[in-house]
Amino acid sequence: MNDEELRVIAKKRLKKQADFKRYLWTWLGVSALTSAIWLITSPGEYFWPIWVIFGMGVGALFSGIEAYGKTPTVITESDVDAEVERLKKKDS
Repeated sequence: MNDEELRVIAKKRLKKQADFKRYLWTWLGVSALTSAIWLITSPGEYFWPIWVIFGMGVGALFSGIEAYGKTPTVITESDVDAEVERLKKKDS
């Protein structure tokens, strides 16, 4: 893998990390807003914002895993060539 390919992968990964951080701020804002609405309208009753917080939390979890998890699998040209050959043998 050459430097240009690595740069492309690095840019994609950094973008995912920046998007994840932006999502965390959005999650915080939405959680605070829905909690404030709950506090103003029905304090002490059923805390319905938990569903919003939980739902967005699941999204944050998967977004974080994608942004900071295992390094992405890189498909090389030799991998593609090997798959093409395998498919040719299978069709024969």
